[in-house]
Amino acid sequence: MTTYRINLHEAIYSLTDALDLVGVTHIHHGKRVAYLATAFAETLGWPAAQCDRLFLAAMLHDCGVSRTRVHLKLREFSWEDERDHCKIGAAMLDQCALLASLADVVLHHHTHWSDYPGLDVPEQIRELANCIYLADRVDILSVRGVEQTENILLARDGIVEKIVAKRGDWFAPALVDAFLANARSEAFWFRLERGHVSQYAREWVVRCPSQSLEFATLRELVYLFSMVVDAKSAFTSEHSDGVASLARHLGQLFALPERSCELLELAGLLHDIGKLRVPDEILEKPAPLTTEEFAVMRRHSFDTLDIIKNIHGLEEVASWASQHHERADGSGYPFHLRAEQLTLEARILAVADVFQALAQNRPYRHSLPATEVLSILKAKVAEGALDATVVNRVETDLDNCWRAALPYLRQAEPAR
Repeated sequence: MTTYRINLHEAIYSLTDALDLVGVTHIHHGKRVAYLATAFAETLGWPAAQCDRLFLAAMLHDCGVSRTRVHLKLREFSWEDERDHCKIGAAMLDQCALLASLADVVLHHHTHWSDYPGLDVPEQIRELANCIYLADRVDILSVRGVEQTENILLARDGIVEKIVAKRGDWFAPALVDAFLANARSEAFWFRLERGHVSQYAREWVVRCPSQSLEFATLRELVYLFSMVVDAKSAFTSEHSDGVASLARHLGQLFALPERSCELLELAGLLHDIGKLRVPDEILEKPAPLTTEEFAVMRRHSFDTLDIIKNIHGLEEVASWASQHHERADGSGYPFHLRAEQLTLEARILAVADVFQALAQNRPYRHSLPATEVLSILKAKVAEGALDATVVNRVETDLDNCWRAALPYLRQAEPAR
């Protein structure tokens, strides 16, 4: 059985980078919240293991936010339905064995401290979740304060006033006191700047040793990444899962080693994670994209590489996933690689991506039948875009490729 050496903290750091893309720019919100929450916890003398759990949960607290319209709400101090993304994030984490213990913390990271007496929530979950809630609101106020004053120290008194006003209601008194103890220090606020908070998070990453994971466990972790991007739009929902399933099936048809087939599946799950940067209205547009919109879209495969490349052990996955829009004649993007520069796995992933997209409902058209999908693939081979060997292999097993591309319709007969 294949095992993989993976640093869990490294993977979470990369997922936080992906979540930053939802705001279109790298705002490092998750990293800043992790820094703030840990500062409060250390001031209160929480044990190291509890602080580490807090840091993990804080980095992931907004994993339920995939849409740019929801991300804009995060900048408000409070808003209607603000706990919806908490429920979504908790449900995602609950499906990953490595991170399921953080689900309840994420679920309650917008729960008011004064509401807990009526809830059956363990004390440590309350403390962790409320610490993240406080750090989350301090960060949002800080971002707004810098925008208004251009100097965080000029915004400090206003931030403190707003937080103190919620002491005992939204936030635990002890946590507010810990915040106040830190807030007196200018250095505390300066460390919120991008370079400092990123370095703080990187130092946390290297403290975690790599661990051996069986493929099933690693897939659960990677699947969490894909759920975030597939939640971005109803039309991309299940796309990553379908590409992963078909890519693995094609790898098996080529009799590739089991490890390569597994990595192909992971690459399929991760190939579109860079789309988190693409605004919702572009992904859901029921018409052809303009030149400007397509220019925005063309960035996503490079962003995919930028996110995955820092996870040691997944280097091949990062390479193949970032090349899913490369074309045999060099006309693809973002690197303009030609067929001879692309591995078989990268060429398989490119075909799987096109096949699955054509087989799935999209905002601008309905799902195409299997025979029509094959005709389009052949036309793209003739144009010099897709690899003929891979498309020929699809043709020899079209029905099973169709089923693999639509795993959520596994029982359905192929549309012809």
